[in-house]
Amino acid sequence: MAEKSMTKSQLIAAIAEEAALDKATANRTLEALTSIVSKEMAAGGAVTLPGLGKFYCRARPERTVRNPSTGEMIPKPADRVAKVTIAKQLKTVINPT
Repeated sequence: MAEKSMTKSQLIAAIAEEAALDKATANRTLEALTSIVSKEMAAGGAVTLPGLGKFYCRARPERTVRNPSTGEMIPKPADRVAKVTIAKQLKTVINPT
């Protein structure tokens, strides 16, 4: 299955090495990117990261769901969920054929 996930500190170190930055600058860059994507999605927008994919929010309508403990059907209010569409370039890297 999947290997262990990269931690935030490992990601910051990798960004710092790849972009020839110090770790503090890489950390601020990662935090800025996270903040920008979060704010844009919360506002209902989308963010495309070239080579990675498109991050966006999708609205789900109100629906009826089953409580697994009791089996009771209960209404679930409308909500929004985060979605990611993977870029073709990333698909090619993952599945080279």
